[in-house]
Amino acid sequence: MGNVYLFLAEGFEEVEALSVVDILRRAGLSVKTVSVTGNECVSGAHGVGVKADMLFDAALIGADAEMLVLPGGLPGATNLAAHEGLRGLILDFGAASRPLAAICAAPMVYGRLGLLKGRCATCYPGFEQYMEGAQPTGAMVEQDANFITGKGPGAAFDFALAIVAKLAGEAKAGEVKAGMLLA
Repeated sequence: MGNVYLFLAEGFEEVEALSVVDILRRAGLSVKTVSVTGNECVSGAHGVGVKADMLFDAALIGADAEMLVLPGGLPGATNLAAHEGLRGLILDFGAASRPLAAICAAPMVYGRLGLLKGRCATCYPGFEQYMEGAQPTGAMVEQDANFITGKGPGAAFDFALAIVAKLAGEAKAGEVKAGMLLA
Protein backbone atom coordinates (compact mmCIF):
# COMPACT_ATOMS: atom_id res chain seq x y z
CA MET A 1 0.00 0.00 0.00
CA GLY A 2 1.28 3.46 -0.89
CA ASN A 3 1.29 6.74 0.95
CA VAL A 4 -1.65 8.99 1.61
CA TYR A 5 -0.63 12.63 1.21
CA LEU A 6 -2.50 15.32 3.16
CA PHE A 7 -1.72 18.88 2.12
CA LEU A 8 -1.37 21.80 4.51
CA ALA A 9 -1.69 25.46 3.53
CA GLU A 10 -1.82 28.50 5.80
CA GLY A 11 -5.28 28.64 7.37
CA PHE A 12 -6.11 24.91 7.17
CA GLU A 13 -8.85 23.56 9.46
CA GLU A 14 -6.93 21.81 12.25
CA VAL A 15 -9.63 19.31 13.24
CA GLU A 16 -10.06 18.14 9.66
CA ALA A 17 -6.34 17.73 9.03
CA LEU A 18 -5.15 16.26 12.31
CA SER A 19 -8.04 13.88 12.94
CA VAL A 20 -7.60 12.43 9.45
CA VAL A 21 -3.86 11.93 10.00
CA ASP A 22 -4.49 10.38 13.42
CA ILE A 23 -7.22 7.99 12.29
CA LEU A 24 -5.34 6.85 9.18
CA ARG A 25 -2.23 6.14 11.25
CA ARG A 26 -4.33 4.21 13.80
CA ALA A 27 -5.43 2.08 10.84
CA GLY A 28 -1.82 1.41 9.94
CA LEU A 29 -1.88 3.52 6.78
CA SER A 30 1.15 5.53 5.79
CA VAL A 31 0.11 9.19 5.74
CA LYS A 32 2.41 12.11 5.11
CA THR A 33 1.61 15.76 5.70
CA VAL A 34 2.88 18.05 2.96
CA SER A 35 3.33 21.80 3.36
CA VAL A 36 2.56 23.85 0.25
CA THR A 37 3.87 27.01 1.94
CA GLY A 38 7.61 26.50 1.50
CA ASN A 39 7.95 26.24 5.30
CA GLU A 40 7.80 23.10 7.45
CA CYS A 41 5.62 24.84 10.04
CA VAL A 42 2.12 25.73 8.89
CA SER A 43 -0.45 27.72 10.90
CA GLY A 44 -4.01 26.51 10.98
CA ALA A 45 -7.14 28.65 10.84
CA HIS A 46 -7.25 28.78 14.66
CA GLY A 47 -3.58 29.49 15.25
CA VAL A 48 -2.43 25.91 15.83
CA GLY A 49 0.99 25.39 14.28
CA VAL A 50 1.81 22.03 12.73
CA LYS A 51 5.16 20.79 11.49
CA ALA A 52 4.62 19.05 8.16
CA ASP A 53 6.44 15.82 7.33
CA MET A 54 7.73 17.33 4.08
CA LEU A 55 7.65 20.33 1.77
CA PHE A 56 5.75 20.08 -1.50
CA ASP A 57 8.75 21.17 -3.54
CA ALA A 58 10.92 18.45 -1.98
CA ALA A 59 8.29 15.68 -2.03
CA LEU A 60 8.46 13.00 -4.66
CA ILE A 61 4.75 12.33 -5.00
CA GLY A 62 4.03 9.91 -7.77
CA ALA A 63 3.54 6.20 -8.17
CA ASP A 64 3.72 5.60 -4.40
CA ALA A 65 0.74 7.90 -3.77
CA GLU A 66 -2.40 6.01 -2.81
CA MET A 67 -4.62 9.06 -2.21
CA LEU A 68 -4.49 12.86 -1.97
CA VAL A 69 -6.41 14.52 0.89
CA LEU A 70 -7.31 18.20 1.22
CA PRO A 71 -8.49 19.59 4.57
CA GLY A 72 -10.74 22.62 4.50
CA GLY A 73 -10.59 25.82 6.45
CA LEU A 74 -10.18 29.35 5.26
CA PRO A 75 -8.04 30.64 3.84
CA GLY A 76 -6.51 27.14 3.76
CA ALA A 77 -8.71 25.76 0.96
CA THR A 78 -8.21 28.91 -1.11
CA ASN A 79 -4.45 28.65 -0.61
CA LEU A 80 -4.50 25.00 -1.71
CA ALA A 81 -6.44 25.98 -4.84
CA ALA A 82 -3.82 28.62 -5.65
CA HIS A 83 -0.85 26.22 -5.54
CA GLU A 84 0.16 25.47 -9.13
CA GLY A 85 2.08 22.26 -8.37
CA LEU A 86 -0.75 20.82 -6.29
CA ARG A 87 -3.29 21.64 -9.01
CA GLY A 88 -1.17 19.73 -11.53
CA LEU A 89 -0.90 16.73 -9.22
CA ILE A 90 -4.66 16.74 -8.60
CA LEU A 91 -5.39 16.92 -12.33
CA ASP A 92 -3.07 13.94 -12.91
CA PHE A 93 -4.90 11.96 -10.21
CA GLY A 94 -8.28 12.95 -11.63
CA ALA A 95 -7.30 11.94 -15.17
CA ALA A 96 -6.22 8.52 -13.88
CA SER A 97 -9.32 8.12 -11.65
CA ARG A 98 -7.06 7.76 -8.60
CA PRO A 99 -8.53 8.39 -5.12
CA LEU A 100 -9.07 12.02 -4.06
CA ALA A 101 -10.61 13.25 -0.81
CA ALA A 102 -11.54 16.73 0.43
CA ILE A 103 -13.57 18.13 3.30
CA CYS A 104 -15.35 21.37 4.23
CA ALA A 105 -14.39 24.16 1.79
CA ALA A 106 -11.74 22.04 0.03
CA PRO A 107 -14.07 20.18 -2.40
CA MET A 108 -14.16 23.51 -4.24
CA VAL A 109 -10.55 22.81 -5.30
CA TYR A 110 -11.72 19.72 -7.21
CA GLY A 111 -14.84 21.52 -8.42
CA ARG A 112 -12.93 24.46 -9.86
CA LEU A 113 -10.75 22.00 -11.76
CA GLY A 114 -13.86 20.41 -13.30
CA LEU A 115 -13.30 17.06 -11.59
CA LEU A 116 -16.66 16.85 -9.80
CA LYS A 117 -18.89 17.23 -12.88
CA GLY A 118 -21.78 14.80 -12.58
CA ARG A 119 -20.55 13.50 -9.21
CA CYS A 120 -22.38 13.52 -5.90
CA ALA A 121 -20.37 15.55 -3.40
CA THR A 122 -20.75 17.44 -0.14
CA CYS A 123 -19.06 20.48 1.35
CA TYR A 124 -19.43 23.17 3.99
CA PRO A 125 -22.80 24.93 3.53
CA GLY A 126 -22.43 27.90 1.19
CA PHE A 127 -19.60 26.39 -0.86
CA GLU A 128 -21.83 24.30 -3.13
CA GLN A 129 -21.55 26.93 -5.90
CA TYR A 130 -17.80 26.27 -6.15
CA MET A 131 -18.22 22.54 -6.75
CA GLU A 132 -18.81 23.21 -10.43
CA GLY A 133 -20.98 20.56 -12.03
CA ALA A 134 -21.33 18.48 -8.87
CA GLN A 135 -24.59 17.28 -7.40
CA PRO A 136 -24.43 18.62 -3.81
CA THR A 137 -26.04 16.19 -1.37
CA GLY A 138 -25.62 17.89 2.01
CA ALA A 139 -24.57 14.53 3.49
CA MET A 140 -21.92 14.51 6.21
CA VAL A 141 -19.75 12.26 3.99
CA GLU A 142 -20.26 11.46 0.34
CA GLN A 143 -18.51 8.89 -1.84
CA ASP A 144 -18.76 8.82 -5.61
CA ALA A 145 -16.31 6.93 -7.82
CA ASN A 146 -12.78 7.93 -6.75
CA PHE A 147 -13.95 10.89 -4.61
CA ILE A 148 -14.66 11.12 -0.89
CA THR A 149 -15.96 14.47 0.33
CA GLY A 150 -16.91 15.64 3.80
CA LYS A 151 -19.17 18.43 5.02
CA GLY A 152 -17.06 20.07 7.74
CA PRO A 153 -15.30 19.72 11.10
CA GLY A 154 -18.13 17.68 12.61
CA ALA A 155 -17.75 15.13 9.83
CA ALA A 156 -13.97 14.75 10.24
CA PHE A 157 -14.05 11.35 12.01
CA ASP A 158 -16.56 9.82 9.59
CA PHE A 159 -14.64 11.31 6.65
CA ALA A 160 -11.40 9.75 7.92
CA LEU A 161 -13.10 6.40 8.53
CA ALA A 162 -14.48 6.46 4.98
CA ILE A 163 -10.91 6.88 3.73
CA VAL A 164 -9.80 3.95 5.91
CA ALA A 165 -12.64 1.81 4.56
CA LYS A 166 -11.70 2.65 0.96
CA LEU A 167 -7.99 1.96 1.41
CA ALA A 168 -7.89 -0.75 4.09
CA GLY A 169 -11.41 -2.21 4.07
CA GLU A 170 -14.58 -1.95 6.13
CA ALA A 171 -13.28 -4.34 8.79
CA LYS A 172 -10.26 -2.12 9.51
CA ALA A 173 -12.48 0.98 9.63
CA GLY A 174 -14.78 -0.81 12.09
CA GLU A 175 -11.82 -1.85 14.22
CA VAL A 176 -10.49 1.72 14.42
CA LYS A 177 -13.97 3.08 15.12
CA ALA A 178 -14.49 0.61 17.98
CA GLY A 179 -11.04 1.33 19.40
CA MET A 180 -11.85 5.03 19.48
CA LEU A 181 -15.21 4.33 21.22
CA LEU A 182 -17.15 6.00 18.42
CA ALA A 183 -20.84 5.16 18.31
